[in-house]
Amino acid sequence: MKHQNQSLRNLLLAAMFLAIGLVLPFFTGQIKEIGNMLLPMHLPVFLCALICGWQYGTAVGFIMPLLRFALFSMPRMPTALAMAFEMAAYGAVIGFLYARSRWQCVKALYKCLLLAMVAGRLVYGAVTFVLMGLAGSAFTFQAFLAGAVLNAIPGIVLQLVLIPAVMV
Repeated sequence: MKHQNQSLRNLLLAAMFLAIGLVLPFFTGQIKEIGNMLLPMHLPVFLCALICGWQYGTAVGFIMPLLRFALFSMPRMPTALAMAFEMAAYGAVIGFLYARSRWQCVKALYKCLLLAMVAGRLVYGAVTFVLMGLAGSAFTFQAFLAGAVLNAIPGIVLQLVLIPAVMV
């Protein structure tokens, strides 16, 4: 009975994180450049994986950008597909590592968060490289650095401050 209640709790929380991820970009996206820099859809994925587990975080991360595209046509394809793999990687990596960390403290949380951020960015770059190659376009390392790292610095800082604050 306890396991069944825990599964139902996680499912409901995952649905809530998915809903938050669908709505949150409306608050930050009024100015496109700011919305893109703050990475609002990433926050609920990280929190879902940390609270509900890597399975739920992975699912929410993969579904969220595709569902937002289906409902609101944003983010546009092929970016939505690349983001689906990126955010699924975030959920999988942070949820898996944090659940298996010896001490679930702030230091472990930061280690898991940083590793998940790097893994997600690498997955995003790899998927974008493949999708652009299939479309006959080039995706250079400079474009990857600009889009996935440099333009995202405010969002990365927000994640490094907000996620540990919420978890503590």
